[in-house]
Amino acid sequence: MFNNLGDRFKDIFKKVRGQGKLTESNMKDALREVRLALLEADVNYSVAKNFVSRIREKALGEEVISGVNPTQQFVKIVNDELVKVLGGTNVALKKAEKGMTVVMLCGLQGAGKTTFSGKLAKFLKSKGEKPFLIGADVYRPAAKKQLKVLAQQVKVGSFTIDESTDALKIVQEGIKAAKDENATYVIIDTAGRLHIDEELMKELHDIKDNVKPDEILLVVDGMTGQDAVNVAKSFNEELDITGVVLTKLDGDTRGGAALSVKEVAGKPIKFISEGEKLDDVSAFHPDRLASRILGMGDVVSLVEKAQEAIDEKEAKKMEEKFRKNQFDFEDFLKQFKMIRKMGSIAGIMKMIPGVDTSMIDMGMAEKEMKKVEAIIYSMTVEERRNPKLLKAGTRKGRIAKGSGVQVNDVNKLIKQFEQMKQMMKMFNSGAIPGLGMMKGRKR
Repeated sequence: MFNNLGDRFKDIFKKVRGQGKLTESNMKDALREVRLALLEADVNYSVAKNFVSRIREKALGEEVISGVNPTQQFVKIVNDELVKVLGGTNVALKKAEKGMTVVMLCGLQGAGKTTFSGKLAKFLKSKGEKPFLIGADVYRPAAKKQLKVLAQQVKVGSFTIDESTDALKIVQEGIKAAKDENATYVIIDTAGRLHIDEELMKELHDIKDNVKPDEILLVVDGMTGQDAVNVAKSFNEELDITGVVLTKLDGDTRGGAALSVKEVAGKPIKFISEGEKLDDVSAFHPDRLASRILGMGDVVSLVEKAQEAIDEKEAKKMEEKFRKNQFDFEDFLKQFKMIRKMGSIAGIMKMIPGVDTSMIDMGMAEKEMKKVEAIIYSMTVEERRNPKLLKAGTRKGRIAKGSGVQVNDVNKLIKQFEQMKQMMKMFNSGAIPGLGMMKGRKR
């Protein structure tokens, strides 16, 4: 979503490069470019104006550090202001001091509330909590069924009343059911509308007044730009929301909502959703997103995802096999599964500093990964564990046919696999200068 904005900032930084110091003269053009870049990204006009004013004030004020080149100074100032406009710091989901924490989701129809309820349940479960879902969307026919399916996928409890159109009754009964299951978090999925109306607000007010939720999260479609900001402002005036969730940030839109919502609506973004999978959700960290926008990656989030996806015992076994040069296609497949758990290739690549994702065909990279998986799955268990068997042309032909690829593709994978094993052999023998000494070091 932020690729275009990131590219614009890179161009602006290039123009500042080579200047002896930051002056009113050389800042004028750069700041005009910054303002245009923000407006093109659909950032609220007043937010863009204030953003540029603060950068001008800092760039030409006493806060500039002497001895640091102008480009670095300018990047630092822009980064600090991006963090500020995005909310400053991470605002975590509340946890009740006693009993269950009640989280009420609200928003317009199509924003992704029901899907997010499943994602949030999985997120909380991964943190050791016991979430429970309540389906109180009584208008969209498939909403209750969708919520049940999501609860089954995440393996958490859920409650709804299929034949009821009384949202408050469903919530009240659902709270009782959640208490019976000793849930620590209750997530209420409410109905949405195509636009804000009196009937919708009355229903939400009734639920809020009755259950007194600890959190009221507004789920907004990040692809709607300025409309998302206006929706956030309206819902906040009516319900006094506690936070915002931005969905569909994996889309191809401009991303202005993320940069405007905190300053306009006055409430923090608490979660962002960047894909369709239940794992594609994360707590919102303004500093991390600012780094990604400016092309500096997000190593912290990448490490966190890796820690969640990688089984430590399995990783140690894998390391031992690497050392003994016993790595086979079964292990190769396990590695692929671990990477898959971390999310999409595009999402992972964006977190790596210095990687220009615009130069990589992400769709092709995903296809190649699926192709590799298909080839390995088409091997017999014996072939995976003993890759030497794959020298036979008949086996390669069978594998290619079973995975829907050409024999050349199978040969290519086998060659890459052998090259990797050869590299590991060289590493373990100390044939690669410097690495032989490093492997013996203790951490």
